[in-house]
Amino acid sequence: MKSPHSPATAPAAPAGPGPLASFLRFVLFGGGVGVLSGLAVAAVALALPWAIANAVVTVASTLLCTELHARFTFATGRRAGWRQHWQSAGSASAAYLVTSAAVLVLHQVQASPTALTEQLVYLGASGLAGTGRFLALRLYVFATGPGRGRGAAVGMNSVPMYAPCPVAAR
Repeated sequence: MKSPHSPATAPAAPAGPGPLASFLRFVLFGGGVGVLSGLAVAAVALALPWAIANAVVTVASTLLCTELHARFTFATGRRAGWRQHWQSAGSASAAYLVTSAAVLVLHQVQASPTALTEQLVYLGASGLAGTGRFLALRLYVFATGPGRGRGAAVGMNSVPMYAPCPVAAR
């Protein structure tokens, strides 16, 4: 007699949307929150110094985006936990560093770039960083299913979380 707790009878993780659908959602939610954040920074900067307003809005928008990505972009079926929030913040920080570095390098290479050149470099770096952030969120932070997500790198998902009770097997 099989134990009701055997891995074969464990409920399957939600499948979630495919890569293209989740990427389109990522762009929609992330871009939408980005546009709203730009407006919010301008409004909050009326009452606070710009750097503080930017920091407050960045934290709030990262929290909001992480929740939207958990619920809709990657359809995990649950709210984001602290682990997902910290990992998402880390990937957002890495994206910030990539875009900042790209603009700094531009200014080292070209003393006075035009606004168009600066925007092209920033948007190109932002697109590259956003693609990397999407992959990190999809393949690691919000990954579902066997062999994906936390523990996948060390093969932890192949180990059952609990063993069948020997008494129930009799």
